[in-house]
Amino acid sequence: MSSERTAAAKTGMVTQVTSVHSPFDTRIFGRMCRTLTNCGYTVTLIARHDRDETVAGVRIRSLPEPRNRIDRMTRVVLRALVAAFASKGSVYHLHDPELMPMGILLRLCGKRVVYDAHEDFPRQILAKYWIPPWLRSSVSGIAEFAERLAVAFAFDRVVTATEWIAERFPARKTTVIRNFPLPDEFATNGATPYRERPLVVAYAGHLSALRGGAEMVEAIGRVPGEAELHIAGTLTPASLATSLRALPAWHRVRYVGPQSRDGIVRLLEKARMGLVVFHPGPNHDKSQPNKLFEYMAAGIPVVASDFPLWRNVVERVGCGLLVNPLDSGAIASAIQWLLEHPEEAATMGRRGQEAIREDYNWSIESRKLVDLYATLLK
Repeated sequence: MSSERTAAAKTGMVTQVTSVHSPFDTRIFGRMCRTLTNCGYTVTLIARHDRDETVAGVRIRSLPEPRNRIDRMTRVVLRALVAAFASKGSVYHLHDPELMPMGILLRLCGKRVVYDAHEDFPRQILAKYWIPPWLRSSVSGIAEFAERLAVAFAFDRVVTATEWIAERFPARKTTVIRNFPLPDEFATNGATPYRERPLVVAYAGHLSALRGGAEMVEAIGRVPGEAELHIAGTLTPASLATSLRALPAWHRVRYVGPQSRDGIVRLLEKARMGLVVFHPGPNHDKSQPNKLFEYMAAGIPVVASDFPLWRNVVERVGCGLLVNPLDSGAIASAIQWLLEHPEEAATMGRRGQEAIREDYNWSIESRKLVDLYATLLK
């Protein structure tokens, strides 16, 4: 980084805001906030938390837990706005679509605003279970119009998680910063040697019906022997847990709930493979899910949905098997093959890990983030 950029970093006050995500979200806290702090920025993170505290140099300012979704979008967002003004940031980085009105107000007050599009928000609405199906298309259209308007006239820059999301926004304003792992986050020096690992199939992250919850449970029930499926993360909606527990194969599932980053690392250190069998859909087959690259970073093979974008990674690298995500039998066959061919499976895992070291890591993406902030603060 040039001396000019270094000087800008040391004088920059950055405020990152989320009303939806955990204060220790991987993308927001683990990658962005910590990268900016390490570059000399003073970083405040406004997020739902039980207390104000400073962690790894990041000043966390707490928001209350919402009573429901409407409360989150109104009272919690209003509290976030008050906290944002109090932080006296030089740049405000907003991570949720519901914060767009806040961003417009901040911009009207002369603040620099970055809008971070983690997902294709309008297409995401089409799959929201809590919106009546007959209303989703209209809500999606309104959301797309509002988002484009805010980006065109109010926000200084847009950050997106994938190239596909970036296509929706003006190129001159948009930077793609992908969700690739930290290079050493899943270092396997202390991991159990692959052939000695228990027959554990892992899934790490948020789980819903559209992310293949039922298919994964049904698949593990079809695999001969004593292999288990270990799930770490949240289940949405709450009724999903009830429906999954009703499946005959649930006795071969160990659900450990949400885990810290260390907990995810420990899970993957003992796993034989990782599953990411999302159903087809605009926000899935065009996505680059964290877990796909985290499995690769942990040195385990992947069983992944056969989407063209994912195929370009998995087949090119040779780090796993692709399946029809709607076919639990196909998922089971892939799991069984990897369990019965441990040498080939271990080789796939090593290829994935090497690809992370060379191409798919946060060191590359972090430079884009630092350059973006240096430009904003010149």
